[in-house]
Amino acid sequence: MEIKVKNKERITDPSQVAKVFLSILNSESEIDREKEHFWVMGLDSTKRIKYIELVTLGILNESLVHPREVFRFAILKGVDCIIICHNHPSGEVEPSSQDIKITEKLREAGNIIGIEVIDHLIIGENGRYLSFVEKNL
Repeated sequence: MEIKVKNKERITDPSQVAKVFLSILNSESEIDREKEHFWVMGLDSTKRIKYIELVTLGILNESLVHPREVFRFAILKGVDCIIICHNHPSGEVEPSSQDIKITEKLREAGNIIGIEVIDHLIIGENGRYLSFVEKNL
């Protein structure tokens, strides 16, 4: 599901990305906020937002995602790179082993098709987030 983006700002910092996704998550119903969401933000070559897509809406603590769903819109929209983001309904921002594995898998797929995964953010409680780039993951 594509999410309408009003401000297609240039992304220069993970905190900007977190702010965008926190805004989207906070607009969800209370019930949906308790589920794990997995989003993709597609960026053009100047790092401006071209689209945001909700790829999966999971269960309480898991969201299954496959590279074909992540890159489908990216290919159709002709983006330069993507940022992936998901929330942890528990509120914690530490990545699980599964989070690290899927990030590696998506980076590999992106390298093959020429669409770089430039960051992965995990959104937690009270505006907290973790950026894989900032944590050198």
